[in-house]
Amino acid sequence: MPRGQAAPSIRAAGPEDAEDIEHLRVAGWQAAYRGILPDAYLDGMRVDVGRRRTQMTDRSATVVESVAVQAGAIVGWVVGGHTRDAFRASPGQGEIYACYVQPEWWGRGVGRLLMTHAVTALAEAGLDDVTLWVLEDNRRARRFYEACGFQPDGTRQLLDIGGPIPELRYQLTR
Repeated sequence: MPRGQAAPSIRAAGPEDAEDIEHLRVAGWQAAYRGILPDAYLDGMRVDVGRRRTQMTDRSATVVESVAVQAGAIVGWVVGGHTRDAFRASPGQGEIYACYVQPEWWGRGVGRLLMTHAVTALAEAGLDDVTLWVLEDNRRARRFYEACGFQPDGTRQLLDIGGPIPELRYQLTR
């Protein structure tokens, strides 16, 4: 945090946060993935509050979804739960599904606060073997996840987002 500024508070996210989270998610994608994903794909992204609200309402009780709030505004969001990887579906295996911070808040420690909160909450729920997926060419995110203790585990997949985009799985190493 900048000198003299309090760290954002972390709280559980609810369906009432869907609009702010959707705006944050789209802004995060458009800033972080420019030059990695096709511009047409990023420019065509739309905020879908209804879809987000439905996802949030229908989430399992084991999902951890939280926001970072500064001066009443949501500046970051993280969500995780049981792994979605079919071949890693053993008890104790969790996954960070998404972690986004408003681009103007990058480098201020918000992402680390969110990741620490989510990993701790997942561990408290018995999910202490945590993975996440990151675009291979997203060097900034990879450095961030590595600084948070995650390392590539050798698993790679291709996403079809306007063309094949390689993605790497990272695993938390303690």
